[in-house]
Amino acid sequence: MNELMKVEGLSKKFNRRPVLDGVGFSVLNGDVLGLIGPNGAGKTTLLECLAGLLPADSGTLKYGDESLSPAHRKSALFYLPDAINPWAEQSVRWILRFFERLYPQSRTSVSQLLEPLRLTELMNSRIGTLSKGERKRTLLAASLLTTQPLLLLDEPFDGLDLRQTRDVMTLLRAHASAGRSLLLSIHQLVDAGRVCDRLVLLSAGKVVGQGSISELRREVDLPEGGVEEIFLALT
Repeated sequence: MNELMKVEGLSKKFNRRPVLDGVGFSVLNGDVLGLIGPNGAGKTTLLECLAGLLPADSGTLKYGDESLSPAHRKSALFYLPDAINPWAEQSVRWILRFFERLYPQSRTSVSQLLEPLRLTELMNSRIGTLSKGERKRTLLAASLLTTQPLLLLDEPFDGLDLRQTRDVMTLLRAHASAGRSLLLSIHQLVDAGRVCDRLVLLSAGKVVGQGSISELRREVDLPEGGVEEIFLALT
């Protein structure tokens, strides 16, 4: 797969405390790339810096052969944060139709998302009345209606039960197979091993490993190791 985006030397401090330290990795076309690490590893901060919502202290983001400034990133990527509750008084139907009108060139329609995300019975419900998992599925649907080549999803499986997690994984894999690139922040290591093509392992703001699971197994000499064992071996 060809390289879609490359991050180099991304660093960020809060009150002189390093939160990101020289982070670098590549996202490939049609890639499902997992950003893996415990709470406090810097995953959300990294996504916010990539999306241009939070200024980085240093580092570059290259899209293709060109450096992409924060002001121009919305044309290349769409970021769905975790634990947000936008448009609380609007219905699920209103939000999905809004995104459908906002992105008329999308190859995905609302009707294609209703069954896999189990939204049919929620269409007339207000966002503010939804459970955590229902709201997560609604906002995932909205993000999949966008047209940017790269989708950043912060904790896309948080709040979902086992069946819903499986269905969302299948849906995300289908979008990647159609050519879209996905960068997923995931703290549940088992989920990461099931859905991702490659992993970026983040610990205390530093990349401690990256590659496919088979590549990382060779790096730590654990031929049968899972994501958890690999992460522990590298940190």
